[in-house]
Amino acid sequence: MVVPLEMGWRHLLFESWPVDPELMDAHLPESLSPDCHDGSAWLSVIPFTNVAVRPKGVPRPLGVGLPEINVRTYVTRDGVPSVYFFSLDAQGLASVTGARLFHHLPYYYARISIEMRDGRVQFESRRRHPGARPGRYEATYWPTGEPFDASTDPLAAFLVERYRFYTEAPDGSVRYTDVDHDPWTLYPADATVTTDTLLRADGFARPDAEPVYYYSPGLDVVASRSRRLREGTQDDR
Repeated sequence: MVVPLEMGWRHLLFESWPVDPELMDAHLPESLSPDCHDGSAWLSVIPFTNVAVRPKGVPRPLGVGLPEINVRTYVTRDGVPSVYFFSLDAQGLASVTGARLFHHLPYYYARISIEMRDGRVQFESRRRHPGARPGRYEATYWPTGEPFDASTDPLAAFLVERYRFYTEAPDGSVRYTDVDHDPWTLYPADATVTTDTLLRADGFARPDAEPVYYYSPGLDVVASRSRRLREGTQDDR
């Protein structure tokens, strides 16, 4: 990222599956290793909406909304638990273009709708990015139990309590961004997923195992600028 950003993440579904670590390793840059929980790597699809996205220090009312869905896994480097994004589909054409050109993020333009109805989130995304493999996702999801602190549950903490993410830029370089936010509050959740071809677009078959679902109403985030990873170092400073 050119400058640090502030934003809110709202109405998130964490849909996650255990997968073979060797399978995941084949999809990652050499500089990153799959992070495992109970012997498995994990693959996740996460629909949500960004709110009030803006450069750090800009008043919140001047921020923009950005519905999004991303496909990610969990990695480590130098002992730091992190996230690796395979793709990020988002509604805003200008935001997607800026993210790809200046922030080195694998964003794709998509038509996305997200609505709350009777306590349930209805989310639909259809990728419209020129030249990209098609990807669709349609689901309804909702919390099913009482809220809990993610840090009290080992799997939940593994999936959400991560404060760095990596991506691979078009030039093949690996870049990372640090994020700062309060600890996650989650709910047990359920979902009805009627369409998902995003995983296939990223080179994965949808796993046969039943997914684990968590819901969060969201939190506010500050994201650092993007840094280029240099081999043998923590960052490019």
